[in-house]
Amino acid sequence: MSNNELTYSQALQELEEILRSIESADTDIDTLASKVTRATELIKFCRARLLKVEGEVKEILEG
Repeated sequence: MSNNELTYSQALQELEEILRSIESADTDIDTLASKVTRATELIKFCRARLLKVEGEVKEILEG
């Protein structure tokens, strides 16, 4: 799923799944780097979405 189609809730859910996968004893070392890379992308997406919403809320409250 591309980030253009992703919602904040979906990104958070995927992050939680990645975290559970990394923490589990049966983590495949060959996919670890790709999981960490995807988690980094999701964190950036979530931060950007939160900042956007924060700006929108401030604008509404000031208006």
